[in-house]
Amino acid sequence: MKRPWISINLAISVDGKICCTDHLSSGWTSTEDHARLLELRRGKDALMVGMGTLLADTMALTVPDQDRQPLRCVVSRNRAIPKDHPVFLRAGGEIHLLQTEVGGEPSETATLHRGSLLDFITVLKDRYAVNTLHCEGGGTLIRALAELDAIDEIHLTMAGHTLFGGTEAPTLSGVPGAYFANSMRYSLTQMIASEDGSEVFLSYQRSEAQ
Repeated sequence: MKRPWISINLAISVDGKICCTDHLSSGWTSTEDHARLLELRRGKDALMVGMGTLLADTMALTVPDQDRQPLRCVVSRNRAIPKDHPVFLRAGGEIHLLQTEVGGEPSETATLHRGSLLDFITVLKDRYAVNTLHCEGGGTLIRALAELDAIDEIHLTMAGHTLFGGTEAPTLSGVPGAYFANSMRYSLTQMIASEDGSEVFLSYQRSEAQ
């Protein structure tokens, strides 16, 4: 598969949840974690999020103090991005919307693509010269990338201060109680504790032997 190099970034609670059962916005991790999130965006050709994450976190998908801003890519089943969303109010890279279902809402504010996630990331590589793509969730989108075997690097914040609980709270696999069909091997490349020791910042690189 001809595709960009793809990294993901997310935070998980002590019990392995990426959010609570109410799917509330982020902001439950430290200011150190937020600074790391912004730094991980730096130098990437494109950023990608699912529609639910974009709306919950009111994301602008920009990189502070960087002249060349990455493309801003949003993946949805059939929704358009609301016209008053902050992503349109802050200067940044071109906005691209993928709708994976037929008959989605028209979009007047973003370049609209329809088709599969695989087709989309291929188009980003071939048509828009995207060589590095960074995904910030949510779990459903990360699961879709994993099922394509298309995750090269994982950045993970282990938040030892939070226990979400709840059998319906989403996990990294996107679906509570659902597991990936196959194992995927990664090597730990970085482990840094926060100043107060309540969070650990981890990075994993895809292993050559799969």
